[in-house]
Amino acid sequence: MRKKQLEGRLLKKKSFHKKSWIISLITIALLFSLSTIREFPAFSNSLPASQIHPLPNSLAKWQDPNATDDYFELIETTPVGYLVWSQFPIKIYFEQSPEQANQESTANLIRSQQWEKAIKEAIAEWGNYLPLQIVNNPDSADILIKRSEVPRKAKLNPDTGLYDIPRTITAQTSYEFYLQAEAAQKKLAHRMFLKISPDLSAIATLSAARHELGHALGIWGHSDLESDALYFSQVRNTPPISARDINTLKKIYQQPSKLGWSISESDQN
Repeated sequence: MRKKQLEGRLLKKKSFHKKSWIISLITIALLFSLSTIREFPAFSNSLPASQIHPLPNSLAKWQDPNATDDYFELIETTPVGYLVWSQFPIKIYFEQSPEQANQESTANLIRSQQWEKAIKEAIAEWGNYLPLQIVNNPDSADILIKRSEVPRKAKLNPDTGLYDIPRTITAQTSYEFYLQAEAAQKKLAHRMFLKISPDLSAIATLSAARHELGHALGIWGHSDLESDALYFSQVRNTPPISARDINTLKKIYQQPSKLGWSISESDQN
């Protein structure tokens, strides 16, 4: 069977040597919102059937002592199912601070170190529920976090004839699908790309990193309660990862997905 290619937005990565398909989840200054490609086409019939992966031990052992609810109904699915990881630990790469102080001004160096500290703290928090590993090689990472501003693109308003300037975007998460070679088979896999502004305060950076990592680990949607880390809007008192966040994450990992399952070479011809 000839494998159909997605028609739509393609992302080419030099280090990946393959075509990938991408959707973005945008986090803006005062409001978190989903940005999707409405005309996303159907995938090829040669892709694997959706199946449920075993829960990782740390998530399987999670029991909410207060039996609170979740916000699973607010989570978006994709053409391949939910965005679950099946190979652990999940490898995370992030841009680190320069080793030599003379490479940057003192103020910039301090901000860079604060940014890095906040990223590590957010990774450690989520690491209580899913196995995570920080790696030094971006080519081996499943999740890549970049210390970067997110570009704003002005759009022409057909009603006014003027350009609308969007609010400042402080963080962005996007993903891509690709075929991961494994012996005589290939697996449908994905990578996550996070951009987090270098100009946020330490607390705001931690809040953004905690929120975006929640998306990268599979919570592709937003909570409706401001006490959750994945609440759609920033709040004055930064919420920690809540029981509702983890209840939602666990339920996501109990859903079928095409990700992580093999496609034989014969199916691709």
